[in-house]
Amino acid sequence: MQRNNTALTLSEAIFPRTGALNNAFVRDLILIIGFSWFVALCAQIKIPLTPVPITGQTLGVLVAGAVLGSWRGGLSLIAYTLQGGFGLPFFAGGAAGFAVIAGPTGGYIVGFVFAAFMIGLLAEGGWDRSFITMAFALLLGNVIIYVFGLGGLARFVPGEKLLALGLLPFIPGDIVKLILATLVIPGAWKLTYRNKQH
Repeated sequence: MQRNNTALTLSEAIFPRTGALNNAFVRDLILIIGFSWFVALCAQIKIPLTPVPITGQTLGVLVAGAVLGSWRGGLSLIAYTLQGGFGLPFFAGGAAGFAVIAGPTGGYIVGFVFAAFMIGLLAEGGWDRSFITMAFALLLGNVIIYVFGLGGLARFVPGEKLLALGLLPFIPGDIVKLILATLVIPGAWKLTYRNKQH
């Protein structure tokens, strides 16, 4: 995809290496930890629009991958998982502890890391500049989350109930989050370009 600036990711375009952020390690560490906290904050958001409340957790994952790129996005979700595992109330509903990761929802949390990495990889290839390609990248991220999530959940529920409990109730909310992220990320690129031209 044709590029009209040198930044590979939105985070590089918004937070270039200047001033206090000139040190790449410091900048990356701030972004990784910052987005792990952003995902944790999103995980506490509940919107009761469907019989199964919509939480912001996966929205945070999608945005982290798209904004940070592959390895920073993946590391931000590893940081999120470790902080929640070691007792910070970072998981959905304020849950914490490695028992959550080992439990029925643990597969989804593991899937977050791979989803953020893959979305970030596609973003680095320019998929985050267009609404259409961004939507496909985010859809793939959701698929990755569900593959890991359903695989983990299968250890706890009968096979015939797997989709009813671990997939179908969450589709409406995930569609809303996918649309929201699809509008925000390419829109942020356009706004960034516009500001740089003035």
